Amino acid sequence: MKKCFVIFLLLFSLGASVSAQETYTRAAYIEKYWRVAVEEMRKSGIPASITLAQACLESDNGNSYLAVKGNNHFGIKCHGWTGKSIRKHDDRPDECFRSYDNPIDSYRDHSDFLVSGRRYSKLFDLKLTDYVGWAYGLSEAGYATDPSYPQALIRIIEENGLAKYDLIGADESSPAGDARFGDEPAVYSLSGDSLYLDENGTVWYGFRLTGVLTDANGLGYIVASGDETVRSIAREFGMTSRELKRYNDMDAKAGGQIAPGTKIYLEPKKRKASKGSCDVHTVVAGETLWAISQSYGIKLKRLCKMNGLSPESVLEPGAELKLR
Repeated sequence: MKKCFVIFLLLFSLGASVSAQETYTRAAYIEKYWRVAVEEMRKSGIPASITLAQACLESDNGNSYLAVKGNNHFGIKCHGWTGKSIRKHDDRPDECFRSYDNPIDSYRDHSDFLVSGRRYSKLFDLKLTDYVGWAYGLSEAGYATDPSYPQALIRIIEENGLAKYDLIGADESSPAGDARFGDEPAVYSLSGDSLYLDENGTVWYGFRLTGVLTDANGLGYIVASGDETVRSIAREFGMTSRELKRYNDMDAKAGGQIAPGTKIYLEPKKRKASKGSCDVHTVVAGETLWAISQSYGIKLKRLCKMNGLSPESVLEPGAELKLR
């Protein structure tokens, strides 16, 4: 019988791994989308700092009605748009706004909107790193009616250090993510059309900005960084919060931020460990049944049934649990 001795550091219990907050922080939003902004900068010539600042401001860091319901992160109205749309009160009641299948489509359309708009043409004569000129130029061209719009963009850029992404975007020889700032290591490189390469050499595509891994049980999962919520992960991967909770044996009321290091499955866990994997798990201090079920990709109820336990059972260090 195969035995597995896994040192599993559980930072928080399930009850403590989520909080009441279900919104992106500005820092989390920037971390999630800066690579897309750099990619768009290289394609269009729009400073990444400007794109990110506009997205933060227009979408309330990804939490606005238009961003959540229509993946519209820049508040772009229909203006002859023939695609999907969403309605919202703005300057006038029930105005028409563009709606997208995913956030990256919104970023791409934002670039196309500025590049194709004649009133914005003079902006492309500015230096790529001139975010101040771009901020005032957008306002003068009528992008927003708020007279304080340029100052708001500049404040977001300077308070959050967004100018560094312009330097990455301006250096064609440096893939997005290869640059280092302070002691922060590179994590992702960007090349091609929404093609991402993680630090392990795994390539993945599309608008999913969180790397998807596969465990020994053949299940797709991500590892939470601490900024995600149940809702944000579900939204990113085209799922409902209810599905995600069910796949991960989470309480129906769970929905806030998830503790960093938590393994979150994107498909239903299995009834037992895979063949050739571990048959028995030896409990270490502090482990819970839920944590062990997440570690091996086994349904919590099945793990309990195999071992004659309940989900609330307290485990003794050194105890052996059947996994098959």
